[in-house]
Amino acid sequence: MATLSTTPNPTASSTADGRTAWARNLAAPIRRFLYAETSGAILLVVATLAALLWANLPGDTYSSAWETRLAISLGDHSIATDLRGWVNEGLMTLFFLVVGLEAKRELDLGELRERSRVAIPVMAGVGGMACAAAVYALVNAGGAGAHGWGAAISTDTALALGVLSLLTQGKAIRMRVFLLTVVVVDDLVALGAIALFYSDTIRLTALGLAVLFFAIIVGLRFVEFPWRGQVATVLGIAMWLALFESGVDPVITGLLVGFIITAYPPPREKLEAGTAQAILFREQPTPELAYAARASLTSAVSLNERLQYRLLPWTSQVIVPLFALANAGVHFSSSLLSDAVSSPVTWGIILAYGIGKPAGILLASWIGTRRRFGGQRLTITWPALAAVGTSAGVGFTVSLLVASIAFRDRPDLLDQAKLGVLLTALVAGALTWIAVWVMRHLPDEVRARQLGGTADTIVDLADDVDPGHDHIRGNVDAPVTIVEYGDFQCPYCAAAAPVIDELLERFGDDLRYVWRHLPLSDVHPDAQLAAEASEAAAAQGRFWEMADLMIGDNDDLRPATLLRHANALNLDAARFEDEVMRRRHRSRIAEDVASADMSGVSGTPTFFVNGRRHQGVYDVDTLTREVLSAYRAAARAGMAGPAPAPH
Repeated sequence: MATLSTTPNPTASSTADGRTAWARNLAAPIRRFLYAETSGAILLVVATLAALLWANLPGDTYSSAWETRLAISLGDHSIATDLRGWVNEGLMTLFFLVVGLEAKRELDLGELRERSRVAIPVMAGVGGMACAAAVYALVNAGGAGAHGWGAAISTDTALALGVLSLLTQGKAIRMRVFLLTVVVVDDLVALGAIALFYSDTIRLTALGLAVLFFAIIVGLRFVEFPWRGQVATVLGIAMWLALFESGVDPVITGLLVGFIITAYPPPREKLEAGTAQAILFREQPTPELAYAARASLTSAVSLNERLQYRLLPWTSQVIVPLFALANAGVHFSSSLLSDAVSSPVTWGIILAYGIGKPAGILLASWIGTRRRFGGQRLTITWPALAAVGTSAGVGFTVSLLVASIAFRDRPDLLDQAKLGVLLTALVAGALTWIAVWVMRHLPDEVRARQLGGTADTIVDLADDVDPGHDHIRGNVDAPVTIVEYGDFQCPYCAAAAPVIDELLERFGDDLRYVWRHLPLSDVHPDAQLAAEASEAAAAQGRFWEMADLMIGDNDDLRPATLLRHANALNLDAARFEDEVMRRRHRSRIAEDVASADMSGVSGTPTFFVNGRRHQGVYDVDTLTREVLSAYRAAARAGMAGPAPAPH
């Protein structure tokens, strides 16, 4: 992607993989989040096995190690807890910060920015937790473990996404986005439950200070000054300390702070300012200009995405596995296993996650689709929702956290609860495999009917395609449209051109391709002139021929070269030169640039498939899947026939 690159001629290896420069360094955030969570699930399993092995070694080294006290003192003031507490209440705050950041990003930029789509996943999350809690309470009614219902309600983000990704082979992005929304609601409600039902005596003065610090952090969003980030960090730490002292679990700090950090696409004006600073540094490589360039480039990306980029690898691949190592250790003994077989705590957790959770998600979603409750359509099919519900039946992180609080004075019940939590992963995996198998083997007519009932894809493209204005290649009436915002001097656009040609050949009359101009003049000095030259050629009916010549060899797009291309195409050279030199088509380029701004486009190439922005790589296989998906959606709407087989 030519967003920030000042290198005019990148090597072939930098473009051949089909990734933009932006995508190579900072992939589509939702995909990056899901990938990190699912890969982190592998480390989570390894850490769990290590904890179990450690806990069953001779001696009691596991418990003694994690119960070692650690205090931080400053003068007469200190905070102290054991090593397990520092992991559970300290490091896990960062995990919940990332969850809050991703939830906020989905609300600002993702599937949930259309607020009506939030209702059903939220209802599903609450319904799943309510039914799970009810099942646990029913099994443990009047028993010693009744207070542990909170250990049976919350889904583990990493494991649930890992199970779903593994069994769907990573292809069901809508299912995983729905599941992500459900588990974010899970975490919010679960942390609220911890604060209300599993906290010690609450000290109101400390809690009031925490509320004050949070209010100031919210207020900082509306005030610009150089050290705002550092001040917010100090206030966040102060809020954590106040909650720690108040008796409310301080991990809620992360979720609340993450949920208020806005996400936004990089504004083009900030990208241009960053490029200007980088050029100044290239001309005068001084420390002052280096810091100015770095600050300018960094500010173009939202704080939400910058924090995710920095924290996600640590939380998913270090902190959560460390949490598992600290909490998953269960010493297996004959007495524990015999007790667990008949333990209402163990069975309550297993049944809550295996039956209550999926049933609650399905029931609440069904209620949300009823007319009296808004009548919203699901973004996924009912069979897919069943698979989401079963995969949500994995309890781990928050479950172990609540169990360690609820049963801190009953180590026997704590071990039974841990065993139940560990078994939920096996139960959920088996049930999800069954659900996915059934979903894949449904008759075609049933699948088509299910797909026809789902919500339409959100349209990201601000301006519809206009055959009287836009440059279109392929069948004008094709059911699927790819729109590219491009720059003739952009090397990544040049790398994408053969991909587009292959797609047009594969799909024939079922696909049309639209080029819109977005010359990045701050990066490519000849891009604006080349764009205007293509419109001068278009005035003589030869836009695509000129475009192919320029993008096929874009190292030299100076006026003499453009005139040579015009002569090669047998254009009226005098008319062409006059229109280019007088800049007759400048307003036409400005219209495309304005439409790019309205669609949140800041770099090239940027693709839209039937109005939906394409994120990440743009190789032939990836775009083929996008085109087929768009075609099926058009078929459901009655705008196309059966999905075509690529030629």
